[in-house]
Amino acid sequence: RGHRDRAPDPKGSSARVGPRGRMGKDGFLTPKAIANRIKAKGLQKLRWYCQMCQKQCRDENGFKCHLTSESHQRQMQVFGENPERIIQGYSNVFEQAFLDHLRMSHRSTRIDAKKVYNEFIADKNHIHMNSTKWTTLTEFVKYLGESGKCVVENTPKGWFITYVEEDPKMIMYKLQKEKRDKHELSDEQRLQRSVAQQAERAAKKAKVVENEATELKRTEGETLAFGLDSGRKLGQNKVNGPPKASVFAGAEDATKTVKQENQNGKKSQLERLMEEEMAKKKGRNSRKDHWIHPGIVVKVLAKELKDHYKRKGVILKCAGKYVAEVEMKDSGDVIRIDQAELETVIPQIGGRVLIVNGEYVGQKATLESVNTDDYSAKVAIYKGPDTGTVVPKIDFEDICKLG
Repeated sequence: RGHRDRAPDPKGSSARVGPRGRMGKDGFLTPKAIANRIKAKGLQKLRWYCQMCQKQCRDENGFKCHLTSESHQRQMQVFGENPERIIQGYSNVFEQAFLDHLRMSHRSTRIDAKKVYNEFIADKNHIHMNSTKWTTLTEFVKYLGESGKCVVENTPKGWFITYVEEDPKMIMYKLQKEKRDKHELSDEQRLQRSVAQQAERAAKKAKVVENEATELKRTEGETLAFGLDSGRKLGQNKVNGPPKASVFAGAEDATKTVKQENQNGKKSQLERLMEEEMAKKKGRNSRKDHWIHPGIVVKVLAKELKDHYKRKGVILKCAGKYVAEVEMKDSGDVIRIDQAELETVIPQIGGRVLIVNGEYVGQKATLESVNTDDYSAKVAIYKGPDTGTVVPKIDFEDICKLG
């Protein structure tokens, strides 16, 4: 009862409330706490962001502390198992998100690439560029131009990009079709040149001696007659006396020889050579829509097969024209897959390849050089009908590494 009537001591009251009652320095509504929450909402420096842990540090000291933490060390062990796959995954997500933002915000508009990038990174949870395979924005913009996904233009004010409405797969298909048409045209020119060279060699072997043209001379009193009767030989005169010489004797003999060969069912040497060359050309398998062959190394592109995606294997046998049975190199599993889900593999310089499509299909060759600009290679055939032939330019899709 005594303590109820006691008057409250102002000093004691304030002492009992303590820091909770009077909002100390670490309170929720203090200026420092508000400033910290504002900083946490906004973007921080990119060099202090850890993509694997998805953690943003405010300063260098905090980033160093994060690097030594146990959670970060576990994430780095996961990254060390397959770094290429993780970086490629981040790159694909970054590219797709960037193109989606460009398509929705600036469709068919020529705009500065820096402006689009600044709008894209306004989202705090975006995939940062330092975790992709592109180190700078310029490198990424050049990639978009080379892949045909954007129209890229370099100006004094910087790089400008325009989103392409057409599907990139259709653009790549058109480019490959144009290269294929040029390749087929060069094959026809090569065939014509080969036929001409064989014709020259045939003419030299035949040793055809042409009669030289001479001045027509006749003695006085000599009668020159031309036999037009089909029953008589050309050059036999109607006048009594010895037969006179014919001016067209050489041409007559050549014509008679050709007629006799045609009548007997024989053909000239030039015609035979041309027919042999055409038969050889027709006998070869021209470009077709299937390319799988047993014994070649291929890469699996089917995302449904997660355990074998982007892994290599050897084709054991072909079930028809378009389906192959592939034995995976890493696991030894045998899978049955369509050729649309497979990709050819290019070996190192000096490696052996099989020509799987085109003019020299089925022949084995050695890889001498590659050209990454137009995705072509130079090979030398060492086994097949054209052994010793050097093909200066052949598409990557027409050759494949031998298993």
